[in-house]
Amino acid sequence: MRFTPQLRDLHWLVARPIAHRGLHDEKNSVVENCEKAFASALTHGYSIECDIELTKDGEAVVFHDDEIDRVMDGTGPVRSFSARQLKAKSYKQGKDKIQTLGELLEQVDGRQTLVIEIKSLWDDDLTLTLRALQVLADYQGPYALMSFDPHLIACVAERAPHTVRGITADRVTDPYYQPLSIARRLEMQSFSHLPKSRPHFVSFDANGFPFAAVGEIREKGHPIICWTIRTPEQASRALRYCDQITFENYRPA
Repeated sequence: MRFTPQLRDLHWLVARPIAHRGLHDEKNSVVENCEKAFASALTHGYSIECDIELTKDGEAVVFHDDEIDRVMDGTGPVRSFSARQLKAKSYKQGKDKIQTLGELLEQVDGRQTLVIEIKSLWDDDLTLTLRALQVLADYQGPYALMSFDPHLIACVAERAPHTVRGITADRVTDPYYQPLSIARRLEMQSFSHLPKSRPHFVSFDANGFPFAAVGEIREKGHPIICWTIRTPEQASRALRYCDQITFENYRPA
């Protein structure tokens, strides 16, 4: 796993703390992954982390969960609705409407780094990844794609090799991984997928530090960012093992 010359300098990726799902503040009706949260991050000079999901009609929308129930009025999988149907729905707080990835790019317009996580159903479906690459093809601002799913990042490496890409990771002990085979879980835990996924960075669960495999990747010169930091004390500890934090519920310097 090596940097190509044009990707050797990734200082922009770790230059500023990264606002997790934007600078959201549900107490004041600023909902995660929405326009107002991204606007707040831009105002305060933070990089932005966000998530994308696939709609029924093949669009990439900015949303974290596989289902809309937690934050939207309604129920059901994101993939059961078209982008237009989702835009007709309201969030449980605030007045924002769901954004497509293209609309987010128009909003940010290169003013801050975007770290975009491609969500996966572990079904090897590349539709969302390919749509993201299509939307991002002409975007001139700094951005990176990442995913827990090495298969999706391997697709990015193959289809758009100059796109900065990363692996989102943890110790692979959560029940979330139970649907996967033991072999696939071990591949993710050991990072043995690296020859195929070829990431430029890793975004690792701060609660899992220190972790030998991640330390070895960092020693080879690859940036490590972490998630999700909620206090200055957590940040201070995490930065012993990583190069930048992804944060929420407070504002780092």
